[in-house]
Amino acid sequence: MNKSIYFITGPTAIGKSSFALKLAEQINGEIVNADSMQIYKELEIVSARPSMSDKKLIKHHLYGYVNGSERYNVEKWCTDASQIINSLNTKDKNSIFVGGTGLYIDTLINGISNVPNIPESIKKESCFLFNKIGSTNFYKLVKDIDYDSVKNIQSNDSQRLKRVWEVYNHTKKKLSDFKKNSNKKFIDILDYKIILFLPNRNENYQRVNNRVSSMIDNGAINEIKKLKELNYNINLPIMRAHGVPEIISYLDKNLSLEDCIKNMQLVTRHYVKRQHTWWNSSKLKIFRKIDQFPSEIDIKSTNLTLN
Repeated sequence: MNKSIYFITGPTAIGKSSFALKLAEQINGEIVNADSMQIYKELEIVSARPSMSDKKLIKHHLYGYVNGSERYNVEKWCTDASQIINSLNTKDKNSIFVGGTGLYIDTLINGISNVPNIPESIKKESCFLFNKIGSTNFYKLVKDIDYDSVKNIQSNDSQRLKRVWEVYNHTKKKLSDFKKNSNKKFIDILDYKIILFLPNRNENYQRVNNRVSSMIDNGAINEIKKLKELNYNINLPIMRAHGVPEIISYLDKNLSLEDCIKNMQLVTRHYVKRQHTWWNSSKLKIFRKIDQFPSEIDIKSTNLTLN
């Protein structure tokens, strides 16, 4: 019998992991990562992965298991996540997904268009073109190629714009045309519950500032120094994680430590804003939408422990 699937989500730095731990203890669950950067082995401090004590308390899955040299994506994550769900079902365990990457959660529930894999050479070409002509001209170019895809993309969302360009240039078919066809499904999710936390944004920003300072104190610079020494391609996803470009700039002596910290805080606050925007426009069915921080909520008040 399939167990319920739980999603504890919302912006970064609000305390989702602690809430999920308490829930897992009460409903016989195990925790599954739904954060696109916490998957990487090399990013423990910068991605704020769960502590060893948390992992000993409740079993965790899909954390720190992918090499940064791999161009990991949502399809790979959904495949891995579906295997974890099936495994936990056989053990009569509840799957509790924790993370703020809305695209991962949406795709796991709704599936993904059957778009062919894009070769690394095409990805490098899109990066080269974007840097050569600039974001404004690239946006106009991609808009002319596939208006239906671009109309829902902000002009500063370089990754999604590159994706549209790459699909067209590799397949000679629009991404929007692929999306009109049937989706690839990863799992039949009959019973899922999304608990969405969208607390006060200004207070969330302050928590972001504090978290970044804590990361620096706890060894983030040395962690990224080791990552830098691996000489990964700068276009790989791991090299764009919040904090990575900023700390590399500091290591290269292009930024002072003070400016490095300020920039890390700024890009993460911008990410929080984008997460609010994404979730407010999402069409996913939300079980509970809460405008408080997870630590301020009694789990019993969410009705999650009634099953």
